[in-house]
Amino acid sequence: MTKKNLEATIIAVLRTVFDPEIPVNIYDLGLIYEIDFYEEDEVRILMTLTAPNCPMADEIVEEVNDKIKNLEGISDVTVVLTFDPPWDKEMMSEEAKLELGFM
Repeated sequence: MTKKNLEATIIAVLRTVFDPEIPVNIYDLGLIYEIDFYEEDEVRILMTLTAPNCPMADEIVEEVNDKIKNLEGISDVTVVLTFDPPWDKEMMSEEAKLELGFM
């Protein structure tokens, strides 16, 4: 699988991860800042949360790690949580804004 195909697969998987309090996936919410490959089969996900004090932070990060690590062609995943820059509703996709009533 090419890196481009693998990245598309990773994005599809990230779209299955939800914050239980928000009915939109973390990718369309704009919580994924970067998807980087540092080896052909090793990926680094740089992400944030809607709030630094999110009570589901550990569970969301763990779900991202587990789902990506289970993909064929991935041997290792590093999920890095950052709050710089802070998340803002403008980071959401048009679909997410529509779903949440921001449009």
